Amino acid sequence: MPSGRFPPRPVGSDAVRRQRVSSSLIASVGYDASASVLEIELVDGAVYRYFAVPQRQFEALLTAPSIGRFFNQVIKPRYPCARLDP
Repeated sequence: MPSGRFPPRPVGSDAVRRQRVSSSLIASVGYDASASVLEIELVDGAVYRYFAVPQRQFEALLTAPSIGRFFNQVIKPRYPCARLDP
């Protein structure tokens, strides 16, 4: 696979399962530990997949005082991502 390219969004049972969170920015989050993939659904409906995210970062996101701030300061600038098609 060429650098900077990621696999398309999985379908069916391969999809990352997300859970709702309390945030004015983020509607739901999910994590696939076997692939180190974090999936974020924003409140506007956009869904992004972040790659090579350690599980400890996912756990820190869930326990952060502000999930949106943690996402913007730690996840977004540090990990490659792809926007998923609706």
